[in-house]
Amino acid sequence: MGLFNFWKKSGKRVGKGGDDAPSAEELQKEVADLGLDTKGAEISVEGDKVTVKGGTMSAEEREKVILAVGNVEGVAAVEAEEADDAVFHTVEKGDTLWAIAEKTLGNGAKYEQIFEANKPMLSHPDKIYPGQVLRIPGGKSA
Repeated sequence: MGLFNFWKKSGKRVGKGGDDAPSAEELQKEVADLGLDTKGAEISVEGDKVTVKGGTMSAEEREKVILAVGNVEGVAAVEAEEADDAVFHTVEKGDTLWAIAEKTLGNGAKYEQIFEANKPMLSHPDKIYPGQVLRIPGGKSA
């Protein structure tokens, strides 16, 4: 299982927000509201850690579910099966998708690949925020 860290005090507010992680049901609803299908995967919450296990998702689908539940206020970590080789990048102050693509894909013009890889969580390439974690398709950690 892979363990992925998130900024607990940053992200979309689901449920109470703040230091309280949302319930598994609230996270399941958030995933569904984004149009993602967990394909039978179980989402559980213990403290500020979320676990995603089981199901028949592809690697891309599993990574998107990890990000959908991890980029939620109150969630500090997500543990997931079959996600050890996922490449994620945590947005820092001043980052742009272009700059992230330069660092991780070697070419800023490839920012659209990062944008597409993070839909439906991203609605516009300019709408990223510090602490947000993004998928880097075929990239390397920066």
